[in-house]
Amino acid sequence: MSEESDRPAVAPFKRRSFLASAALATGTSAAVAGPAQAAAPPASRPLAAPGAGAVARLLAVPEANRGAEWIRSALQVAVELELATIPPYLCGWWSVKDRGSEVARMIRRIVGDEMYHLGIVCNLLVAVGGRPQIKAAAPVYPGPLPGGVRAGVTVYLSGLTKPFVRDVMMAIEAPEESLVRSARPSPTVGEFYDDLLKAFWALRPELTVRGQLSEYVGGDDLRPVETLDDVERAIEIIREQGEGTASSPYESFEDDYPAHYYAFGEIYHGRELRETDDGWKYVGPPVPFPDVRPMAPVPAGGWPNPPLHVGRLLYRFDTIYSTVLDTLDAAWAGGGPRTLGAAVHTMRGLEGPAVELMEISIPYAPRSTYGPQFRALRSPRR
Repeated sequence: MSEESDRPAVAPFKRRSFLASAALATGTSAAVAGPAQAAAPPASRPLAAPGAGAVARLLAVPEANRGAEWIRSALQVAVELELATIPPYLCGWWSVKDRGSEVARMIRRIVGDEMYHLGIVCNLLVAVGGRPQIKAAAPVYPGPLPGGVRAGVTVYLSGLTKPFVRDVMMAIEAPEESLVRSARPSPTVGEFYDDLLKAFWALRPELTVRGQLSEYVGGDDLRPVETLDDVERAIEIIREQGEGTASSPYESFEDDYPAHYYAFGEIYHGRELRETDDGWKYVGPPVPFPDVRPMAPVPAGGWPNPPLHVGRLLYRFDTIYSTVLDTLDAAWAGGGPRTLGAAVHTMRGLEGPAVELMEISIPYAPRSTYGPQFRALRSPRR
């Protein structure tokens, strides 16, 4: 029997987001010709510890040799990829002054999705006998995407601008075959997840629910993966919510919003996506670009010589951020739902110092403001 015939049909999924009630964050976007690349900040250190090329090395392993350790290594890269999207999206969302605006709501929803995706891959990793290393995967910005995915894309932290939407948000989520452009982009996150799913079906590893988290937060549900069908559905959620299908950005999820790539395209183009006689185009009702706090792109190495009060806010933010990461690590190391809830509660404290920083002018750039650097502080030695 072929691999395809072994795989049961999977019903369409309704949208589920992880920790959306605590999602503080922002989104990614739109269709442009050619590979998207950030021009604002200089290149810097890689975002994630395993470094550039990890995905290429994983995909270079012959399919017949992709065992349980290969799956665990790939899932740790997936943890890094999902985590890397959240800080830039948060910065974009926090910079929007009117949280009731359509753009703010779109970005906030997408951050909820990304937090859910992080939860999915952590549960998957625990299911195959691994333990997510979340704080160790904390990104350093600016830099490339973890694992060398989407080579040429530089991810940086900034307030919401059209170039930021195009070059960071959209570039992260770009699908293999966009519905609104003909040029094929560089290898994508979706291709990586495709190979990961194939490895699960080929190996059919024993899955354990012990240590996985099942938590109901603000109407959103994260569930353990118990079967290969669950694995397939979970990975398809990540792919389709992010990149969309090859035929329609609305097709995969009942009562869902467009995939992230197309939602961010609407922000960039200032119009809703509509199907026309000539295909999908951004020709629908206007999507006004919001009034934003002018957070400048964080330079490589962080803000140089910040004033004392700015330095204190940066340290306060990074302390809270580090506590969130430590608590998430503890949650998937046996701490359970209560520990996850503690991480959510702590996460809500990030917004205050972030917005305060975004309202302080930079002395050498008076039309721009500071913003969070998202630095993970080392835990003190005992």
